[in-house]
Amino acid sequence: MNNHPRATAVQDFSNGTDVPVAVLVDCDNVPPEILPYALRMAAQFGRVALRRGYGNHATLANRWQEALVRLAFTPHLQYQYASGKNTADIALALDALEAMFDHRAETFCLVTSDSDFAYLCRKLRERGARVCIVGESKTPEALRNASDQFFEWSAAEPDPEANGDSAEKAPAKKEPAKRKSGKADTGKEPLKEANKDAAKESSKASKQRPRFVAEAVSLLASESSEGRVGLGPLGQYLKRTDPAFSPKTYGHSGLLDMVKTYDLLELYQEAGGNWSVGLADARGS
Repeated sequence: MNNHPRATAVQDFSNGTDVPVAVLVDCDNVPPEILPYALRMAAQFGRVALRRGYGNHATLANRWQEALVRLAFTPHLQYQYASGKNTADIALALDALEAMFDHRAETFCLVTSDSDFAYLCRKLRERGARVCIVGESKTPEALRNASDQFFEWSAAEPDPEANGDSAEKAPAKKEPAKRKSGKADTGKEPLKEANKDAAKESSKASKQRPRFVAEAVSLLASESSEGRVGLGPLGQYLKRTDPAFSPKTYGHSGLLDMVKTYDLLELYQEAGGNWSVGLADARGS
């Protein structure tokens, strides 16, 4: 009997904080603006250990060069040996299989909209690896269905990392209507409450609330049955997407202090004293 060796892969991906992830980009098929989004999607599965971009000389030497260098990707230049032949696709597929058999990656994030990679997805999954695809709306169904999870990127949506200091876009809260009265209100209690509210709002305004934190909670909490994510895993995810991330950069003493300033987020203290966070509107639903 012919026994084929199988690559050992992590089967439980529910808490794969240490699972090595490979992000392999078909630079000839997608724009460089997709990279930050692809890294955020890949980071939820584990530590991004491999970052590689594949393309021909015309692609890598022009619009892709700055993006690959800035986000620490290794460029893999593939010359075309004959007209109409895409050697970069072959190189990407071979490197993916090699990384799986060498146990350098157990989850693969392929950044492409090319349906030619559907067979590669199936072979990786047959060996126990997890495969996600990050592509554009033009991605064929054959490639979407060949992956474990598909993430659609749209160029129309602004990249949150392009403006990291922007505040979260929370829905405006309706202020209670004030009663009109001909007499002046001499009561001190309403004035004290107003001063407290004003001081609270002033303190909150002095601290920056980058939108990507709320988006990270939304992404991670959606995979939980309770609709929450622990502050520990949230911090690990934010560090994986940006190794330089620190709440102090945005004027906060820590991640807990930072999350408290978001109107869109709701904090929960577990029985053991640990904190978790979810979307505020998820509680009502």
